[in-house]
Amino acid sequence: MKGRCYRVYLLRHGRSLGNANGFLQGQQDFPLTEEGRKQARVLAERWQAGGVHLDLILTSPLSRVRDTAEIIAARLDVPIEVDELLLERDVGSLSGEPVNRHEELVSHRPFTTPYQSFSGDGEGDWQLFLRAGQVLSNLLQRKPGSYLLVSHGGLLNQLTHAIFGIIPQANRQGVRFKLDNASFSQFDYYPDEHVWDVVTVNNHDHLSQDDINEK
Repeated sequence: MKGRCYRVYLLRHGRSLGNANGFLQGQQDFPLTEEGRKQARVLAERWQAGGVHLDLILTSPLSRVRDTAEIIAARLDVPIEVDELLLERDVGSLSGEPVNRHEELVSHRPFTTPYQSFSGDGEGDWQLFLRAGQVLSNLLQRKPGSYLLVSHGGLLNQLTHAIFGIIPQANRQGVRFKLDNASFSQFDYYPDEHVWDVVTVNNHDHLSQDDINEK
């Protein structure tokens, strides 16, 4: 019989100016667009109407994430804590460059491993995975409760991998999780049995199809 539970929500920030313009954002501080703010408000209203309870919100310090978190916190009356470990992947000198610039660089590499840095001077897959694992480990040192982690697509992808026990693969192979702007995932963890229940992944029922299609 299941006992103590950690209810863990993972939320990607709303649409930002970097998303709207097709930039590789990394740790550069692109703000939310008005659409991104609306996405956060709609989700907050959905959760309030559905009686979702949160004990604490943990957020990346970057404004596109922090503002998303604050909109939800204000609606649900939940405290916020900033965690530097929830920052997006450091993409080095490619920060602010068009997304396809990284694709061009990767296409010229004969083979890549997860231990290599991102585009030469950024944070590699293994580094990001280990940081995501630290986020998860730190969370589970807290008392059982309901937690919302608001972060970025790259970090949340590796955090989801950590929950599933999937390590980074060579040559960009393996499993990837599609995580849209303002989408959330929910996992319930029962520490007395070491059981993860996967409740939902990339849930965006609160968004219109146009919201989902825009990157």
